[in-house]
Amino acid sequence: MNYTETKEYLKRYLKARIPVIVLNTVEKNRAIRLIKEVSKENNINFSIYQMSQGITDLNTNTLKSEEKTIMSALDYISNEIKHQENSNFILSDISDINESTMVSRYLVDVIEKAETMSGTIIVITNEPVWSNIQRLGISLRLSYPSEAELKETILKTITPYQSQIQIEWDDTDYTNAATYLQGLSEMEAKNIISSLIVKGAIKKEDLKELKYSKQLLFNEIAGLEAINIDDDFQIAGLDNLKEWLFEKKTLMDPTKKDELAKRGIASPRGILLTGVPGCGKSLCSKATASIFNIPLYRLDLATVQGQYVGQSEKQLKEALETAEYVSPCVLWIDEIEKGLKESSSSGVTSKMIGQFLFWLQECTKPVFVIASANSVEELPPELIRKGRFDEIFFVDLPNNSERKQLIKLYSNKYLKVEISEELKNKLVTITEGFASADIEATFRAIAYKLIANKDIQLTEQLIIDELSKVVSLSKTNPEKIQKIRNWGKERATKASKEN
Repeated sequence: MNYTETKEYLKRYLKARIPVIVLNTVEKNRAIRLIKEVSKENNINFSIYQMSQGITDLNTNTLKSEEKTIMSALDYISNEIKHQENSNFILSDISDINESTMVSRYLVDVIEKAETMSGTIIVITNEPVWSNIQRLGISLRLSYPSEAELKETILKTITPYQSQIQIEWDDTDYTNAATYLQGLSEMEAKNIISSLIVKGAIKKEDLKELKYSKQLLFNEIAGLEAINIDDDFQIAGLDNLKEWLFEKKTLMDPTKKDELAKRGIASPRGILLTGVPGCGKSLCSKATASIFNIPLYRLDLATVQGQYVGQSEKQLKEALETAEYVSPCVLWIDEIEKGLKESSSSGVTSKMIGQFLFWLQECTKPVFVIASANSVEELPPELIRKGRFDEIFFVDLPNNSERKQLIKLYSNKYLKVEISEELKNKLVTITEGFASADIEATFRAIAYKLIANKDIQLTEQLIIDELSKVVSLSKTNPEKIQKIRNWGKERATKASKEN
């Protein structure tokens, strides 16, 4: 629920004299400000408990009790409610109420007294609350600031410095900045903008920094890892896939959000990549993030899976929610079949499949999913049916043209030389049936050899000899490779163009 919606519901519940209102949020100060607005607009007096101050009047900050422990604070509140009807209290620093504890049981007793005396207790927390407490009242969830709220926060943070520093941003830039910072708390957004202000200028190029600023805040979530991409990142071949991605790039832009909404269309959902191992499926995630110019996060389903009942689903939910918070972003799930294959007798896997598919269908944030799989036959059928992903692409062994590009790319990268056209053509013939990884690994091995032994000279023959030694995967396991290729040709769109 956004700020305005939460405020309206809070007014209603206070008027109805609900004995306990649980306000779920990580933004304590923002929640207190909201309650303070309700208090002033509706002439409702509140006292607030905070561990650092004790109990004070919400609006005047007048000290009412120096009791700083929660149990002594509850003693005070219980006594006040007993002797005064319509008493209203806020508990902002309270823990140990997620199950039956001494604190939670005492709180239940105080709430029951509040009910008989038409009092209300608002509990501000970001932790689960014991069911016996929940049943006595109503819960509200204050969501992170909306784009409109963030834009207002950004403007309020920057405006006082307009006469002191150079500010290049126009209204569109402020809107884009708010979009990039969505999923952050008000304080987190202020801190990031403040870090731009202290540089002495706010420039157009600072918007790019904002896209990646959330990585610093969300890199400790279980199962979710921020992946850095080199500015000069390149990927050879896969022209059909790259053309498709460039077409979708504009749809990931924040400026297209309203137009998509008017047509009832969500941002592109993502793609499923299948194909021969070692042919660049993993690199496609980096290529996509590079093309879209947005951050890349890797979701490790193995890390998400826990040993306790409900733990896997909870951690997957947290990871997917975090992906929404850091959006716009690319979410890469490598070897998805290993995390979601149909082999669990406990039912955990099927629950995770259902949870992931529901999120994939319902997510409205600009999160572009790239799921890669080597063994498509291990994937649940509901994952690969039409409509789950925008497209299923098959990454085959590189063709002649792509191998030539790969040879050029890796000779430049690892050997720091531009080899002749004649040699490239020879190497294209030698590398027939090679995966992309085979070619890269060989050029990297040559570089190792040259660095380790200064007596070895880089020659055309050395390159030919090293590549000739390679036994590619297509030769070591031809039956498996052919099976994968047959599936891809029949059921997926080819990522590469024909030779």
